[in-house]
Order: sequence, then structure tokens, then C-alpha cells
Amino acid sequence: MSPLTAWTRGHRRTVRLLRVLLLLVLLALVVSEGLVLARSPSFPHAVVWTSGVLVCLAAAPWPRLSLTFRASFAAAVTWTATGLLIFGAHPLEVWGAGEALALLVLLTQVLLRAPARTALVLGPLLGLGCMAVPVRDADPGRFTLLFSVLAVVVGAYSLLLRLQSAQRLREVRAVRTAERLELARELHDLVAHHVTGIVVEARAARFTGVTAERAAETLARIEAAGDQALGSMRRLVRVLREDEAGGATSPVAGLAEIRELADRFSAGGPPVVLHLEAGLDDRVPGHVAATAHRIVLEALTNITKHAAGATAVRIGIRTVPAGLEVRVADDGGRPAKLSEQARGGGFGLVGMTERAEAMGGSLTAGPAPEGGWLVTALLPL
Repeated sequence: MSPLTAWTRGHRRTVRLLRVLLLLVLLALVVSEGLVLARSPSFPHAVVWTSGVLVCLAAAPWPRLSLTFRASFAAAVTWTATGLLIFGAHPLEVWGAGEALALLVLLTQVLLRAPARTALVLGPLLGLGCMAVPVRDADPGRFTLLFSVLAVVVGAYSLLLRLQSAQRLREVRAVRTAERLELARELHDLVAHHVTGIVVEARAARFTGVTAERAAETLARIEAAGDQALGSMRRLVRVLREDEAGGATSPVAGLAEIRELADRFSAGGPPVVLHLEAGLDDRVPGHVAATAHRIVLEALTNITKHAAGATAVRIGIRTVPAGLEVRVADDGGRPAKLSEQARGGGFGLVGMTERAEAMGGSLTAGPAPEGGWLVTALLPL
């Protein structure tokens, strides 16, 4: 949003007052011309005065009349008057400064606000109409050049503002699209994490003999994971809808959610030891915290899939000279018995790496020296 647009939206009463003041100034010019013309009344003078009044009234922002209607009406009036005066008797004095200025006002509004096709038609009609107003006079002289230059300058500047506004709109749409894609990826990660836990619990119950009490506990964990998946879906879909309606999108997860994530994972899997450096909530930007959350989420999901027999998981988040370090390690174990569809296409590690590199950071994953698997990400602050 340009500074002028922001000021206009924040001072609507002042803008309305300025518009009324402008209309009064234009009408004052037309009235002064009418007083001069009244000294020697004639048909050409009556045409000039009538055309000036109607065009000035059309330039006023009437709430019930659209800009297209007002601009079309003004163009029709001014070209009708110009035709009558050029092909008929020329007025000998005072050719309509108020009318020409009102046409410039309408030209600016049309080029800035009207649809492209409407502006393509009405823009030239209003601009050329402004240039033609002084030609009506028997001796236009320098005024023809003056209003020709004004029409070109005003038209060019209005088109420049329109192009800048269109470019800004495209950039905003591109940013919103990128944010929505990022939110969609997070939605996938969250749901995949919960659904993977559900599948692991269900398969464990299927392939191992369980008592009624153990089965009830397993079903309770499945129910909790399902509720969490639905809650995550609703939360992110709500953010997507708000973004589509034009609202600002903020990171939907951060360091606080990492704590919740570790607690939920410990409830249904191996215990998680979380070390979170003190004071990070106030020092880590929101987008960095959201990326850290996604990396931890994907790493825990991979542990569920590929190290179902792990007995301990360690998560460490701290600041280092190069930025924020995120470490997720497990002590290894057997892979979970999942189908190929449940295992996914192997894009989790790729997605984590893309997120880290998109922020100018890095991510490595591989066997840890003490055994198990280690994911380390470095995110610049």
C-alpha cells in the first residue's frame, strides 16, 4: 500500500472535505466565467457555461453514481459542446478553465480506479476533451499548449501510479500464494505426524497380543491422535481461509508448540528429553520458530516410522554463533511395520532441507556416533 493510499484510508473525513472544496473551486471558476459571459450573452457563451457546470458536477463524487457513469456523462457533454462551438460560432472570450480542470480530475480517477477496458476508452476521451476545450475559443493561444501539457502529464502520472499499484497487487498475491503453499505443507506435516502415530498404534495392536486393558489404552491414544489431527486441520484451514479473505498470515506454530509436541510424542512413544535454551521465546523471530517446529515435527514423524523401537529421543534447541541450532536424536530401533503408502515417498528429509536452506541455513541427517539417528539444523537469526 502506498503512503498516499494509507493516508487516504486513515483520513476519510478530510478526503471528503477536500473533494467538496475542489468541487466548490471548480464551480467558482465556472460561475466567474458565467459572470464574464453574461456581459455579452450569446448561444456560444450559454453552451460554454452549461457545459462547464455539468462537467464540474460530474467530477463530484456522488455516492449513487458510479465513476464510469460520471466520466461517460462528462465526456459526452464536453465533446458535444466542443463540436457545437468548433463547427459553429466560436466564443470570443473565456473558454472554460473550470471545465478543463474538472476533466483532468475525472481523467485521474478513471486512469487510477476504472477497469482496464473502461480506462482504455474513457481515458483518451477525457484527455483529448481537456485539450480541445481551449480550441473552442476564437484565439486559444497559449492555453491550448498549457492544457495539452497538463493532460499529458496528469495522464502519464496516473498511468504510472496504476502500473505501480498493479505491480504491488501482483507482489502481494505472490506472497500470499507462497504463504498458503507453506501453510499447506505444514498442514501435511501435522496431519502426517498424527496419522503415522495412529497407523503405528493400530498395527502394533494388530500384530501383538494385547489385553482388554492394553487395547483400551491403545484405542485412547488413537482417539487422542485423531482429535489432535482434526484440531490441527481446523486450525490451519482457518488460517488459510483468513489469508484468502485478505487477512495477515502469521506463523501458526513456534517454540511453545514444540513443548506440546514433545509431550504428545512421549505419551504415545519413547520418552522425549527436551532441552530448550532459556529466553528463546523472546529472542527468536516467529518465522524461525515456526521452521524449527516443522523440523522437529518431521524428525519425530520419521522416528515413528523408521525407529519404532527407539527407547529415548533427545531434542535440543539453543543459540550458537551462527544462529539457532536444532538437534533431534534417537537411540535407534527397528522400523515400524508400515505399508509403502503409509511410509510415504521419502520427501520428509527433502522438505526439512528445503525449509532450512530457504532461510539461508542448513540441515544434515545421518547416523549418530553413539548410535541411532541424528538430525541437525542451523537456522540464521
